[in-house]
Amino acid sequence: DGYNLSGFYACCHSATHMDAPLHFIEGGTPADKIDMKRCFGPCSVIEAAGTVTGEDIDKLPASVKKRIIFKGGGRAFLSRSAAFALAGAGALLVGTDAQSIGAAPEEAQAHKELLGAGIPILEGLCLDGVPAGSYVIAAFPLKLGGAEAAPVRAVLLCR
Repeated sequence: DGYNLSGFYACCHSATHMDAPLHFIEGGTPADKIDMKRCFGPCSVIEAAGTVTGEDIDKLPASVKKRIIFKGGGRAFLSRSAAFALAGAGALLVGTDAQSIGAAPEEAQAHKELLGAGIPILEGLCLDGVPAGSYVIAAFPLKLGGAEAAPVRAVLLCR
């Protein structure tokens, strides 16, 4: 009787993944210690091609800011001010369909604002065919002990 047995190797930041605070914050929470309550619950998908600013975030209703995903055809980035505004609003989870949440040339700044506030970041989300709106998200990172990031299988459920 035959069977299949595959191997798997990837960078923790490949494809859809979650950055944990440890990615930029010394002594920050690793991916395997992220509170799972952050990874499941009501979520909003917002259209945002280009760089989102703090002013853009301030215009959004508070209910949208808890778990929020930015959709922009792989070009939805956050400025430092946007990340600061989301941290101040008590965001639990922030995501993008881009491979990195930060806007160049200061890509690290959005990471530092969010991760410094303990907010995990979803990057590389596949949002093809997903309209802006309200959903329930389930996006749990693989339990990779002590890692600064982990692959995620993210699912949006219609509300």
